Amino acid sequence: IAAAVDIWARGPAALPPPRQPRTPVLPVEGERNVLITSALPYVCQVPTAGVPGAHSRCARRYCRLRGWNTLFVCGTDEYGTATETRALEEGLSPQELCDRYHALHADIYSWFLISFDHFGRTTTPQQTRIAQDIFQRLLARGFLLQDTLEQLRCESCGRYLADRFVEGTCPFCGYAEARGDQCEKCGKLINAVELKNPQCKLCRGTPVVTPTQHLFLDLPKLEGRLEAWLERTWAAGDWTANARHITRTWLRDGLKPRCITRDLTWGTPVPLDGFRDKVFYVWFDAPIGYLSITANYTDQWERWWKNPQQ
Repeated sequence: IAAAVDIWARGPAALPPPRQPRTPVLPVEGERNVLITSALPYVCQVPTAGVPGAHSRCARRYCRLRGWNTLFVCGTDEYGTATETRALEEGLSPQELCDRYHALHADIYSWFLISFDHFGRTTTPQQTRIAQDIFQRLLARGFLLQDTLEQLRCESCGRYLADRFVEGTCPFCGYAEARGDQCEKCGKLINAVELKNPQCKLCRGTPVVTPTQHLFLDLPKLEGRLEAWLERTWAAGDWTANARHITRTWLRDGLKPRCITRDLTWGTPVPLDGFRDKVFYVWFDAPIGYLSITANYTDQWERWWKNPQQ
């Protein structure tokens, strides 16, 4: 506080010279290097007043005023069932829909003066390459499982139906227009095969329950290692009480295998025989977007993501 008062009294002349931006922004030996990301906004909706990146913009300006070497990246999250559904409603291909809304997002953030160093997207060759590489590393190290799930399949459309392509009667409250993932009336989460009188949203035909093979993250295999790591990081004091509570809740009953594939066409392809007609589930794929967006900004992206010493 005393230093701030002194600087304020001496005026702008006492401030250090502003940092000259470099292109691309890369970590610098011996300096404070800060990478800032924002939650990737989902592409098929117009941003609301709570614009993604607004809080990160404040953090970025603070870091740069401090003279820290700062990179700020974000981008649109573009794969998943919601994109396919919205594209059907608007009579567009998923790619056309993403192109339209990506440009709209970029314009809105620019209007709000949110100046990303790079505003990218998840539908890029870099995303495919990095996501598939991470998948192959998990596979080689034995962290993936195969198992059978029962899903609704529409024989008329010749496809398995993702949750949002199914509508029916909620098994809990009887609401007649419940989605295959959640009832909008009672708010409860639903497994699509539990719906009564299910209908294919595409052709209004009656789907049938059919077994299908999927890949899962073997999270139980990582549980012991994860708990040991958490104890070390919690001791460092960087976690909020709320974050600790939520994490402990997840671990309390033991981690369960997590499905990472979907019977869709719009997504990052699964590079494994027997699963090449599937794509990665968006919640496996989308977080990798932070890496791939940085990789589209600079081919030296690993200096930010694999460089804990700086």
